[in-house]
Amino acid sequence: MTDFQLDNQHNAIIVTPSQMPNDDDFELWAHLLLHMPQIKIAEFEAGADRHQLRFNYEHQNFNLNFEHYSNSVWINGEGVEAEHLLAALTHYLITQMQ
Repeated sequence: MTDFQLDNQHNAIIVTPSQMPNDDDFELWAHLLLHMPQIKIAEFEAGADRHQLRFNYEHQNFNLNFEHYSNSVWINGEGVEAEHLLAALTHYLITQMQ
């Protein structure tokens, strides 16, 4: 099971998967994680130590980030309007995982 926790201090949703995705498998893992009716996946970027999947929720853009070296996964909003939706997105993700 994957847990989602809103971090108001950093304007992010901390994602804690039951099993951390492998660096090479993050794109597939991210697509499966975000395969939900109200989320539209936009694009994937792979870097040397960080990967990012951009997606849309409620007409705002967000990023699902994975940093390989720190084994960190988090979601951040692109812009003030998206940041205001982080609580709603957290709630949506939690309810969809139940």
